[in-house]
Amino acid sequence: MAEPGELQVVVAYATAQHEFVRPLRVTPGTTVGEAIERSGVLASFPDINLVTQPVGIYGKKKALDTVLRERDRIEIYRPLVADPKDSRRKRAAKKQSTQAPAA
Repeated sequence: MAEPGELQVVVAYATAQHEFVRPLRVTPGTTVGEAIERSGVLASFPDINLVTQPVGIYGKKKALDTVLRERDRIEIYRPLVADPKDSRRKRAAKKQSTQAPAA
């Protein structure tokens, strides 16, 4: 439980092989960027580049200078491996080609 005057937040990052979820207690006025630095995720995953990788709170992109609120979940996003639109088109084409013609 957070001490009076502190906020409880979580910093999360995941790769295909690893998951990083770290609860933190921060003072009011702490920003997303400051919490990420305090969490240790940058030491655990040195390939994270906060200049190019977007971050967010509960799935909504936010700037690094966004001030945190109680129970915020800070997420660091990775680039997509595949374009979701292309993947859907490929699945649809495959499904269409495997369906038997109607008699």
